[in-house]
Amino acid sequence: MTTTEPARPPEQRKQDTMKLLRAEQDAWVATASPDGQPCLVPLSFVWESESLLMCTKRTTPTARNLASGTSVIVTLGHTRDVVLIEGTGQLIDAARLPAAAADAFAAKLVWDPRQQTEWIYMRITPRVIKAWREENELAGRVLMRDGAWTARR
Repeated sequence: MTTTEPARPPEQRKQDTMKLLRAEQDAWVATASPDGQPCLVPLSFVWESESLLMCTKRTTPTARNLASGTSVIVTLGHTRDVVLIEGTGQLIDAARLPAAAADAFAAKLVWDPRQQTEWIYMRITPRVIKAWREENELAGRVLMRDGAWTARR
């Protein structure tokens, strides 16, 4: 099924993407092990300091994959309003995470893992962000390239 709505201009797509990043709580996170074994999991997040802040147990495949330096892909939205983020991940112990970031995570998600040593934070820094709704928006879907926004607003 295709839409009869016109494609959104890049500035509107960026605004819509930022709205989703601030409002949504959950996203799909894809990583791979050094030998190529894929891992796809849903994780909660907060958009903080131009990155996604997430948390997982230290022993999960996602944490192990990020520790090995793998890249990460995060998606949010549904199939007719997709935001796809390609980035790098960094593991951060609670003691090293700025209090403001941990407070933002706890406030949005109503859960504070700082005192639970089996959990570790992950900061996903976007390199590429794409957003599209339908086929008519595929041509202009890249909103961020090499960590810099392509749209002005």
